[in-house]
Amino acid sequence: MELLKKIESKQATLGVIGLGYVGLPLAVEFARAGFPVVGYDVDAHKVAELMAGRSYIPDVSSEHLAEVVKNGKFKATTDAKALAAADIIDICVPTPLRKTKDPDMTYVVQAVDAVAAVLRKGQLIILESTTYPGTTVEVVQPVLAAKGFTPGVDFYLAFSPERVDPGNPHYQTKNIPKVVGGINEDSTKAAVAFYEQVMDKVVPVSSPSVAEMVKLLENTFRAVNIGLVNELALMCHRMGLDVWEVIDAAKTKPFGFMPFYPGPGLGGHCIPIDPFYLSWKARQYNFEARFIELAGSVNGAMPEFVVQRIIDALNSKKKSLNGSRVHIIGVAYKRDVNDLRESPALEVLELLAHRGAIVSYTDPYVAAFKHASLDLQHVDEAIAHKGIDCGVIITDHKVFDYAAMIDRFPLLVDTRNALKGVTGPKIFRL
Repeated sequence: MELLKKIESKQATLGVIGLGYVGLPLAVEFARAGFPVVGYDVDAHKVAELMAGRSYIPDVSSEHLAEVVKNGKFKATTDAKALAAADIIDICVPTPLRKTKDPDMTYVVQAVDAVAAVLRKGQLIILESTTYPGTTVEVVQPVLAAKGFTPGVDFYLAFSPERVDPGNPHYQTKNIPKVVGGINEDSTKAAVAFYEQVMDKVVPVSSPSVAEMVKLLENTFRAVNIGLVNELALMCHRMGLDVWEVIDAAKTKPFGFMPFYPGPGLGGHCIPIDPFYLSWKARQYNFEARFIELAGSVNGAMPEFVVQRIIDALNSKKKSLNGSRVHIIGVAYKRDVNDLRESPALEVLELLAHRGAIVSYTDPYVAAFKHASLDLQHVDEAIAHKGIDCGVIITDHKVFDYAAMIDRFPLLVDTRNALKGVTGPKIFRL
């Protein structure tokens, strides 16, 4: 196989479609390993930033990015025709849900059309976007085959789920095992050889559908267990128990228990969305995914519960939510990242504003944002407390001075146990 020789000699050009949290780390990692990389994105601002050596992804340092831009190993562009130079094309585009909770494959279809326009013999095409089992074979393959090429012979096709955990200091692109499933043996062989040039461990599976299901299992596992512990938090609240103390004691068991923690709701691109991809696909086989649907229901109700806890806190001071000034502390979907996708803070803010609260927020990672009727800017927490009736910790960034918050805010609702061990009439937890 000619492609294998090019991969092993690092002469194969990599094309990456989508330069976000998945595509950019992948592109920079391979460029730093010596591969020529072309990154394609429709966002001209992103492309300009990248070519100036400025990274907008926390997991990619501007230093590493500038290095591969300067030495010519990485080039970003808004011109899809540049993908014609690629021997390997990796699709890393979003796969959101429609309002009906059905998969929205718009970005994948657009990316595949872009690949089809430049497809030539000997190329390896890999889909990394999280999706339902069958996408690679049912959606991607027919479009490429329609160009007159035989899949698995004239070109190679595989699925390899992204497993990125933004902001994780221990596990990043290189040392997260890479699952790969090709449409045939040659496709799997080519994809494995490609990823082995950079990844510490590559795990081949028998088909793209298995690889697609692997990612959905991983995130559904998290969603269901978070749903369980969120329900336990609601139960403990009714019983007057501290759910955080319960979890801390339970996790001392050295086997048979894995701690999950309650929170204000699910956020990020994967965990709130992926289980619905799986339940949607299951319905096509007349199978009801009851655990998945129930977990989604419980997790989806958590922002409402957070608002109720804010009402409880204000009531303790004989104040109503309507007209009160409520300050959200942390709006990113998880600690120490700047990603707002599906963040529960957005729904909490929207619910508060709808009920008459005057809202504001602090998040050093998010300078400003617009969501629904909201148009807000970051306010430094050191001055934000002035005139505020209640502070609400939604995202527990490490940079926050929680001890100072206790002194500054008249009331604090803590959804993350950031104030662990602190009690008193001004502290309210889930």
